[in-house]
Amino acid sequence: MDVRRAHERYQGGDPAAGIETRHAFSFGPHYDPDNLRFGAVIACNEERLGPGAGFGEHPHSHTEIVTWVVEGELTHRDSTGRETVIRPGDVQHLSTASGVRHVERNAGTAPLTFLQMWLAPLAPGGDPRYEVVPGIADSTPYALPEAGAMLHVRRLSAGERTAVPDAAYVYAHVVRGKIRLEGEELGPGDAARLTDTKDAEAVAMSPAAELLLWEMRAP
Repeated sequence: MDVRRAHERYQGGDPAAGIETRHAFSFGPHYDPDNLRFGAVIACNEERLGPGAGFGEHPHSHTEIVTWVVEGELTHRDSTGRETVIRPGDVQHLSTASGVRHVERNAGTAPLTFLQMWLAPLAPGGDPRYEVVPGIADSTPYALPEAGAMLHVRRLSAGERTAVPDAAYVYAHVVRGKIRLEGEELGPGDAARLTDTKDAEAVAMSPAAELLLWEMRAP
């Protein structure tokens, strides 16, 4: 297990424009050849947008983008004609395939924090696809067959335990609260990269802990 702390993330964004970003993987000017990906995960960005701030229209291709809102509301518009508002508890998935353009903005009056995870598809090409699962239930997995991955959302009360999937790769990210995982205590923004997991479990060390687990197969 390789633990990466929140304070170790690469700092990005544009604070003067109300955008603060923390990158868990090599990203843009923060090039690190030893931190390009883990399993299918190639980016895990914590984004903080002030009211009115956002990202203008920009392109993506050959990437599976999954977004998880921590607080606030995210307004999304893309070149497929969809415009949606994503709230805490919703899973947003944009399969960019051969190419898509989108806009992401905090159109509200409160601060917005969201986690955006990029996964590499098993095969390039195809048609863009967009999906939102509103208010996903605890322990309900979200399948991402395009990347050979499965997202597990766990909301735990203090002392509650959850099994970590047995998988070639598991990427664990703590959204809120404190989690003990394989003897390590993890707080908000901390992540762990586990390889060849077997009979591992996580336990909440605080009330209302929230944990995202990416279960991924070997390439």
